[in-house]
Amino acid sequence: MSGERPILLVDDDDSLRAMLVEQLAVDGEFIAIEASTLASAEKLLAAADARFDALILDVTLPDGDGRDLCARLRRQGVKLPIIMLTGADDETDVVRGLDSGANDYIAKPFRLAELLARLRAQMRIFENSEDAVFIIGPYQFRPSAKLLQDPARKKRIRLTEKEAAILKFLYRAGTTPVARQVLLNEVWGYNASVTTHTLETHIYRLRQKIEPDPANVRLLITEAGGYRLDPSVVEAA
Repeated sequence: MSGERPILLVDDDDSLRAMLVEQLAVDGEFIAIEASTLASAEKLLAAADARFDALILDVTLPDGDGRDLCARLRRQGVKLPIIMLTGADDETDVVRGLDSGANDYIAKPFRLAELLARLRAQMRIFENSEDAVFIIGPYQFRPSAKLLQDPARKKRIRLTEKEAAILKFLYRAGTTPVARQVLLNEVWGYNASVTTHTLETHIYRLRQKIEPDPANVRLLITEAGGYRLDPSVVEAA
C-alpha cells in the first residue's frame, strides 16, 4: 500500500473526474478512487477492505441525488469528511446540502486550489475530532482515545499522549520517512531540553506495544535518519 491518502471521488463528468484524479495525485498526497454513480460509490464504500479518508460527492448523478447518499451515510454512522460539488450555489441548495450532513459545499466551476484547501481543512478538523479512526497495519487507531484496536484478535492497546501523537504524525506522512528532529519538534515542540534520545525512548516503548516481534521491527521502521510506518503489515501478536 502506498502513502497516498485515499479519496472517493463521485462524479459523472468524465473530464472533470479525470482532471481531479490527476491533480489530487500531483504531490503524492492523495489517491482518488473513482465512481460515476451512487450505486458504484455505495459498492466501494461497502467493501470489506474499504478505507477512505474523505468523500468528494457530486449532487447530480445519473441514478439519484448525492445529498441522499450523504444523508444515508450519516445515518449509518459514517463520519468521514464529505465535500459536495454542485452546479447550483443558491442559498436553498447550499442549506439542503449541509443539512444532509455534508461538511462543505463547493459550486461548479471551482478553482482546484480552493477545493484542495477545503479538503485539507476538513481532513484536519476530522483528524482532531473524537470520530477519527485510522488504519495502521492490523490496528484501528483512535487518536482521541489514545487507543489501538486489533479486531481480529480482540486486542486493545492503550497509548500515552506522546505515543499517540507520534503515530498520528507518522500516519499523516504516509510511507515517507520523518526525520527525528522533525518528529521531535512536532510532538514536543521547540523545547531545547528535549533531545532525540527522548524520542528514541518513546519509539522503543511504542514498538514494544505494537510490533508482532519487537526484535524484528516491521511496522514502525527506522529509515533515512528518521521513522516511517509500513501499512502493509497485516499481522499482530
